[in-house]
Amino acid sequence: MSEIPTSSGSLLDLVPVVPVVVIDDLEHAVPLARALVAGGLPVIELTLRTPVALDAVRAIAAEVPEITLGVGTVCTPAQAEQAAEAGAGFLVSPGTTPTLLEAMLGTGLPFLPGTATVSEVLAVLEAGVTEMKFFPAEASGGAAYLKSLASPLAVARFCPTGGITATSAASYLSLPNVGCVGGSWLTPADALAAGDWARVETLAQEAAALR
Repeated sequence: MSEIPTSSGSLLDLVPVVPVVVIDDLEHAVPLARALVAGGLPVIELTLRTPVALDAVRAIAAEVPEITLGVGTVCTPAQAEQAAEAGAGFLVSPGTTPTLLEAMLGTGLPFLPGTATVSEVLAVLEAGVTEMKFFPAEASGGAAYLKSLASPLAVARFCPTGGITATSAASYLSLPNVGCVGGSWLTPADALAAGDWARVETLAQEAAALR
């Protein structure tokens, strides 16, 4: 599994910014996904951080089939299975253990295993996976750290996530080993609470224009 295939090619090449989303209110799931698609970002990483997350995955899978639906914060084999059953199109983990890696492989879904160190990247590469998440990006050394990996680990490609902003995203996207970044700034909590989907769409448009 050298790269994450989708109908349009590698996941890392679909959009410059993957929206990383936390949904507290199930009713926000579908309009939020539609706003991201309308803004030119038809990819989402919906995190398993709230009680309604799996129901939100089911709702988006059923009502917004045009979006490439990822499920993030997958930390256990059980969560990998639950996400797959709910309708996930790909999985994202914050870190990687041998057991979790095996479980994500077992779902048959594309996935981005989380890495933060050279040893973790090497372990993922040994499993035949060359595309991965770099998390937490800013706290783990940021763009400068990833730049230092480009030569010794040239085969590895990353989606850095964690602490990245609309301002700092470009410094990551300019790197040869970065395909896209994950960003939570696209779906601010106050916009979701207010149902301000026009604002989300505008933020998505701005992020889509980064590449």
